[in-house]
Amino acid sequence: MTLLEVLGYHKLKADEKEVLENLFAELSVIYPYAEVFQKAIELRQQRKVSVGDALIAATAIIHTLTLATHNTSDFDWIDGLASIDPLAE
Repeated sequence: MTLLEVLGYHKLKADEKEVLENLFAELSVIYPYAEVFQKAIELRQQRKVSVGDALIAATAIIHTLTLATHNTSDFDWIDGLASIDPLAE
């Protein structure tokens, strides 16, 4: 889901895409399963949020991971989710 969200961005430049593809090649893939989907459903029941953002947030919560996003304000409302902006100074 993260690959789709990030690499599918319609304004992504070729040099940015290359950097991101190299980064993703170094990361582990975590596939969603029933508990993640259930958490994503709970998040969508609380507030209007995209399916992608709900699954990404739910995956981070269930696996006790910090979510790295430039849009931290999209996730501030979610209890139990740690997030950082890797592009912040």
